[in-house]
Amino acid sequence: MRARGMGASVIVTEIDAVKALEAAMDGFSVMPMEKAAAVGDVFCTVTGNKDVIRAAHFERMKDGAMVCNAGHFDVEISLPELRAMAEGEPVRVRPFVDEYRIRTPAHTQVSAGMHKRVYVLAEGRLVNLAAAEGHPASVMDMSFSTQALACEWLALCAAEGKMLAPAVYEVSEEIERQVAEAKLGSMGVAIDELTPEQEKYMASWQEGT
Repeated sequence: MRARGMGASVIVTEIDAVKALEAAMDGFSVMPMEKAAAVGDVFCTVTGNKDVIRAAHFERMKDGAMVCNAGHFDVEISLPELRAMAEGEPVRVRPFVDEYRIRTPAHTQVSAGMHKRVYVLAEGRLVNLAAAEGHPASVMDMSFSTQALACEWLALCAAEGKMLAPAVYEVSEEIERQVAEAKLGSMGVAIDELTPEQEKYMASWQEGT
């Protein structure tokens, strides 16, 4: 959304039908990665999975395409496949930017047999951490607050003798609401509250349909 707000034409690739539908309804182009690879100029993976951009995609990319990762470790972009395709070692053209030169196959937009360049940012590592200043404090304060309150909840459970089985537990809505209210207060943002009559209506089935 931020890229589109700055004038970019944004394409979303997805494996989740619901998320793809949301993106399409929000006005984004949605297509398979193999098709998007031939269209895009800048690629950013944010999946948390591995080999999201791989050899078949590198082959179809334009000369000068840039790829980066903001989703997981350095596994989302298949660098081993890119290195195997590249001629010679990558060249560090500027800090955090490595150039790979690839001989292009016949079905790409670049003439067959010619070389094209693919630029990898931050060696495929988390680009916002490796090549920038990381997460802004305005985001991390909410994350750390949620973690701290969740730890407090665990401590209270132990103090009250509640034994929790080993498992993954969702953060309670109460904690989420507490953090959200504190954040809104720090931003000087006020919101409405339900009237007693509205609360009664929301809890009832006797009015409305």
